[in-house]
Amino acid sequence: MSTSTDRVTLGEKIGYGLGDTASNLYFQFFNLFLFYYYTDVFGLNAAAVGTMYLVANFWDAVNDPLMGAIADRVQTRQGKYRPFLLWFAVPYGIFGYAIFANPELSETGKLLFAYTTFIAFKMVYTAINVPYSALMGVITADAQERVALSTARFLGAFGGGFVVSLLVRPLVKLFGGEDEVLGFQSTMALFGVASVAMFLVTWATTRERLAPQQDEGIGIWTDLRLLAQNRPWLVMIGAAVCTLASVAVRGAVTVHFFKYYVGDTGEALFSLGSAGSAFFLEFDQTTIFLSSGMLAFVAGVALTGFVGRVMGKKNGLIALTLINSVIVMSFMVIPADAWEVMFALNLLGNVVSGPTPGLVWAMYTDVADYGEWRFGRRATGLVFSAAMFAQKMGLTIGGAASGWMLEGFGFVANAEQSDRALLGIRLMFAVVPGGLAFLNGVILLFYPLSQSDTEAMQAALQERRASE
Repeated sequence: MSTSTDRVTLGEKIGYGLGDTASNLYFQFFNLFLFYYYTDVFGLNAAAVGTMYLVANFWDAVNDPLMGAIADRVQTRQGKYRPFLLWFAVPYGIFGYAIFANPELSETGKLLFAYTTFIAFKMVYTAINVPYSALMGVITADAQERVALSTARFLGAFGGGFVVSLLVRPLVKLFGGEDEVLGFQSTMALFGVASVAMFLVTWATTRERLAPQQDEGIGIWTDLRLLAQNRPWLVMIGAAVCTLASVAVRGAVTVHFFKYYVGDTGEALFSLGSAGSAFFLEFDQTTIFLSSGMLAFVAGVALTGFVGRVMGKKNGLIALTLINSVIVMSFMVIPADAWEVMFALNLLGNVVSGPTPGLVWAMYTDVADYGEWRFGRRATGLVFSAAMFAQKMGLTIGGAASGWMLEGFGFVANAEQSDRALLGIRLMFAVVPGGLAFLNGVILLFYPLSQSDTEAMQAALQERRASE
């Protein structure tokens, strides 16, 4: 049962959700457009980009548990996790923009520049997003309020994703015309300023209600050992790797799929404003596909609470994941000119998958509770950072494999593709991510906490905390 101290105000939920809007203005930008930018705009070899993704994302993933352990051991008057939002908001904006600075360099120099800026940004992203994710675990102890917070978070996240999918290509063309370099720079500058402002709003509107545990000299290695004995966490980690590998592979070739297979030349299907005006935006097939899908995803996110109540977090997550895997794989058999079929399936798949992120992150708070209940140690920051480690390992695997597969299938940027290259792009857009999503659903079958288990565990923890 929720108490007055557990209740989270609407303003606080909105403020918390804006933090993931800020994150996704960059995350979705990079997921959907960075691989394309590196290969078709910046001029890097696809295999070299894949290797860079492997190195940068692996280093980034290793940093996550360390950042979580650090955040768990920080204590200020503002709390354990909130201060990081204030400290790293501005660096987050600056380092994200630096990736698109595009200096005049040799091919080797460009690759080194890409490595340096990408790794630097990833480190700052970790420094602000690990504490942001952990913050949800200490805002309230109430299970339903956590689901509401998680819903707000992912409404914000995919609201940001919708903005990216709808506006990036039109803004790149608006700001740069035929100069995609200038267009990407200007668009990222705009998104960077917005992201900094939203992180500061999150910092200002949230508060930490759960009192921190006394550290009592417990070392990081002890926390890691206890985490390795946390079976719910182990299952969630395996599922997370599959999920983000699927996202990385599909995201890496989405623009390529429409440019080279569907034949999207960038010609506008409709536009806003009058030609020649300062705010004339043109929307092509790729933009409409991405933005309508993201809007459907946001609609699905709004159903998170309903799915959680009716099916339970575990059962709902498994069912929706398996259904979505079939929808994604079906794109392999759709002809290039069947635009309406692609559009309809994309809407359906995004509505189905919409509730899954909120369910996942709500389950991670249950995983943190399980650690406290089972071992007497609540390392919330470590639980969430280790989850992000697994997700980034999925991004590492998927991103690296994308570059290597494109190169292996004979992809050549800005040229007519061979039948083999087109087959590779289609496999990477449909079969590979769909298969990984199916494996994710199978792994989740081994998650041990039912809805009744979670409720009993949280009741026991509430009594324990009251007595302490």
